[in-house]
Amino acid sequence: MSEFTDERPAPGADHDLASPASLIREQGAVPLAPPLPGALARVGKAAATAVRKFIRDATRTLDRETVARLYLRGAGLEIGALHEPLKVPTGVRVRYVDRLSTPDLRRQYPELATLDLVEVAVVDDGERLATIADDSEDFVVANQVLEHCQNPLATIEQWLRVLKPNGILFLSLPDKRFSFDVDRPVTSVEHVLRDYREGPAWSRRQHFEEWVTFVEKVAPDRRAARVDELMRVDYSIHFHVWTQTAMLALIEAAQGLFGGLEVELFLKTSYDVEHLIVLRKLPSATAPA
Repeated sequence: MSEFTDERPAPGADHDLASPASLIREQGAVPLAPPLPGALARVGKAAATAVRKFIRDATRTLDRETVARLYLRGAGLEIGALHEPLKVPTGVRVRYVDRLSTPDLRRQYPELATLDLVEVAVVDDGERLATIADDSEDFVVANQVLEHCQNPLATIEQWLRVLKPNGILFLSLPDKRFSFDVDRPVTSVEHVLRDYREGPAWSRRQHFEEWVTFVEKVAPDRRAARVDELMRVDYSIHFHVWTQTAMLALIEAAQGLFGGLEVELFLKTSYDVEHLIVLRKLPSATAPA
């Protein structure tokens, strides 16, 4: 499949993804439904190798932009885009959301001074989206954002709240095994469930301590002061870190809590750094209390 048509159904319309989604599943992009090992064994070792190579080569082209062309239509939000906004299909409208205005982002993150940042249209806490109406958006994009959220499940709940029925939640998450978080302990599903039930304050300092110890690698005698400094300015660290297995557990927990949440795509990118996750809000999704 070398090109995609620009003729797309309206948001929420019934459509057959024998088209994109079924093709993606056949190519093995969704690890929940890989080729059957027994089937590969029957066709022989050489053929099995060829099939695996086909899957690897086919999924190599499924990057953020390509997946966006398959799933995004209408008007929606992108949270925390900074200097790397998602390239969306022609005609798709995006408002950029961040916790600070563009000038304030430059002040807090001087390392971004030379980069071309998006113009923030909505200054809001991306974990709550308090200024965004319920059921108002065709999609929400959050690339490498959820790991910065102190309460991931509560954040997913709010992103679902603002989506229209059949709206798309387009996420990417870094795999800690292939990032600067490699030495940090994996965030367990029990941890994020406790954050959801009790709030994240109980573990906030612990996350900053992990950050300065395993990422910044600050000397032991300077760690407490560095933690205090980062907490004072509310610096946006990776509060949570996941492997592929932990990501799947997180999604399953969200489905159990909120219902009406369907996995359209779970894709390990060819370069291992991140996973692309596309979720659809079904009409049966539970509204936040």
